[in-house]
Amino acid sequence: MDATDRKLLEMLANDGRRANVDMARAMGISEGTVRKRIDRLIASGLLRIVGVADPAAAGYGTRAWILLTTELARVDEVANRLADLPEVLSVQTVMGGYDVMAEAAFASDEDLKAFLSEQVAAIPGVLTSRTCHVARVLKRGHQWAPPPPPPPRILVVDDDPDFIEFARVVLTREGYRVDGVTSGDAALDFMSVSRPDLVVMDIMMQGVLDGWDASWRVRSDKLLRDVPILVVSAITSSDYLGMLPTDDDNMIDGFMSKPVQPQAFANEVSRLLSRG
Repeated sequence: MDATDRKLLEMLANDGRRANVDMARAMGISEGTVRKRIDRLIASGLLRIVGVADPAAAGYGTRAWILLTTELARVDEVANRLADLPEVLSVQTVMGGYDVMAEAAFASDEDLKAFLSEQVAAIPGVLTSRTCHVARVLKRGHQWAPPPPPPPRILVVDDDPDFIEFARVVLTREGYRVDGVTSGDAALDFMSVSRPDLVVMDIMMQGVLDGWDASWRVRSDKLLRDVPILVVSAITSSDYLGMLPTDDDNMIDGFMSKPVQPQAFANEVSRLLSRG
């Protein structure tokens, strides 16, 4: 699901009857593209287009959440019994202080009181109930659309704080999340907790080949081996260039020599992320 799919879902959540031509015009794409994408979303189960009744407009202005504790072995039985009742809008089994949550709509508070005392109390397995009146509904479940994915996370590994700050400024401007550490060991520690989408790796840090060794350890880890590695290093203009292994063709995904231009750096990061 890409940004176009998400925009279509957002539009349909606000108005399920919106015409394909209207959505295509608003998004700057063809009507055929909209139609094919909607057909695909429906076929995949990501989208259902249904009619949703408004309880308040139908005269059921009293709305409440009913929170139940139940006998442990009868949670599903209680939930199913509630779901069969016409006053109930939705039912969920939950964990924590309660076992079942149900939202229901009524014509009056008296109807709510009768529902609790006559119908909920008669369900076998119900131990306690608590009711929360709904004062106002600001957003309904059918208005939800999938949020955009979080921006890619970039880990910058360099013992030069100025380069980390340079990378942070350039990549944050491009919309990425940026974290920085100062050694290969720190990079592996970070990645054991939070997997980045790409690593920008210096080579000469705690040792002459610290970043190269860290890259090898990343490639040896089955959980991290697919993370793209962009090496940005000044080793090509140093006396240590001859120490750099030349037979590890799959160790890194890109190489740039310091100093790097901001736009060229951003472009290479974007290229590696899109390739991944």
